[in-house]
Amino acid sequence: MMEYKFGMDEVETKISILQEEFTHLHDYNPIEHVLTRLKTPESILEKVRRRGLDPSFEAIRDNITDIAGVRVACSFVRDVYNVYDMLTSQPDVEVLQVKDYIENPKPNGYRSLHGLVRVPVHLSDRIVPVTVELQLRTVAMDFWASLEHKIYYKYRDSVPEDLLVQLQDAARTAADLDERMGALHVQTHREFADPQRHGPTDDVVRQLQELRDSQQVNRFI
Repeated sequence: MMEYKFGMDEVETKISILQEEFTHLHDYNPIEHVLTRLKTPESILEKVRRRGLDPSFEAIRDNITDIAGVRVACSFVRDVYNVYDMLTSQPDVEVLQVKDYIENPKPNGYRSLHGLVRVPVHLSDRIVPVTVELQLRTVAMDFWASLEHKIYYKYRDSVPEDLLVQLQDAARTAADLDERMGALHVQTHREFADPQRHGPTDDVVRQLQELRDSQQVNRFI
């Protein structure tokens, strides 16, 4: 658990450096806030039981990839991709997997950019590669996801159909808000908001293509 905490701290530190750099050197900061989450041992063992995995450290390390998680909320959609590019272009950050739920939302309306990254954790006697789940989304997406989580928790996954319809409608409203606010931002901050960067960059598209064509086992949950 300590290794995963350190890996999470590594990613959080990298994001904090980017956030502070923009705060002090530019007139615009694309990062609104950052949240971290470390699964409890009880939660990990419950997932092991639910998936029928061998309760060993090796099986957990290979199959449970969301033990350490970092969530970044950005102001606008283009900021999500820009921050992702800045973070994953660092030489010690290895991208294992990326799923773009902004370009391709889930059926329920969920939108976010998900990635699995591996970072080196330098301990006193060795270097340990640690996998961290990374989620980047706008504030509007984050608000919607938080509401959806609370609704599913209240109804124990048996959400009434009318609420599901309303959630999908709210997701469309949030997406429209992101688009409109992004357009306003382009008008007022053209030096930081390139109007050509509405969607994923060529590098993100390349990663998606490589991962889709590879023979890696899909380990992202």
